[in-house]
Amino acid sequence: MGATHPQHGHAPSQGHEHGLSHGHNHGHGHHHHAPKDFGRAFAIGVVLNTAFVIVEATYGFLSGSMALVADAGHNLSDVMALLLAWAAAVAAKKPPSGRFTYGYKSSTILAAIANAALLFVAIGAILFETMHRLLDPQPVEGWTMIVVAGIGVVINTATALLFVKGQHDINIRGAFLHMAADALVSVGVVIAGAAILLTGMLWIDPATSLVIVAVIAWGTWGLAKDSIKMGLNAVPDSICEKEVESFLIGQPGVSLVHDLHIWPMSTTETALTAHLVMPDGSNGDEFLTALSARLRERFKIDHATIQIERSADCGGGC
Repeated sequence: MGATHPQHGHAPSQGHEHGLSHGHNHGHGHHHHAPKDFGRAFAIGVVLNTAFVIVEATYGFLSGSMALVADAGHNLSDVMALLLAWAAAVAAKKPPSGRFTYGYKSSTILAAIANAALLFVAIGAILFETMHRLLDPQPVEGWTMIVVAGIGVVINTATALLFVKGQHDINIRGAFLHMAADALVSVGVVIAGAAILLTGMLWIDPATSLVIVAVIAWGTWGLAKDSIKMGLNAVPDSICEKEVESFLIGQPGVSLVHDLHIWPMSTTETALTAHLVMPDGSNGDEFLTALSARLRERFKIDHATIQIERSADCGGGC
């Protein structure tokens, strides 16, 4: 039972009406939820953070501050994360092909999962160094820590602000969390440096790092859960499947809804497929177009594929 696009004008097969309604409206000019282009933000972030990694690692080794060296390693993972998210954002804009009929939209989901994994790796590296320094505190140059980490606070905060308006996109949120987390790490290093200068107690450095690790881990866990759910094609958290089902069955002439599926096509776009049983038939294109528009407006579902049937034929799955 293949569904056909209403614009194609195919006659329905006997006993069924078939209709395909796309929320993206081919030929209508735009997506309502097309992702904003963050290319400039990614470019600025990559350049700033790459330069800072070089500076921080250099002064970390010169001053004997493993906190700075560890933070430089964390910054390097952030640069990799930015490049990964940037590549996914570019890939998502590529048009569909014969084999990749949805294009590369789901690459943004893969990038979000990879970014969460990178954050966990960074957390592990920082935690390892922190525990080592708790057991064996090392003398460091406090002023070097303060100045270099202070520069890091400015750079990472500025980079995070470039992505603050893209929080609805989990891929962009991953980039934001990387930058915000590193800004927090740098703040911790500044505080630790100042405290060491004032008190001479070297254990303050690793103790501060433990607090920072906990903060980063909390945000990373949320990102990981959301991205994995997207990767498993779970219904987006912003949509209640039961509400969508009730909405569909409440449409005039609909007696039954079955084979309802809702899943994320990308980090910003949602798709739906459903079979609607309408014993008296529908108004064809007019019904499908209006229903598609209502799904997009009410539930933010961009791509809706609806099949109309005159009688239930769901193989016992209704």
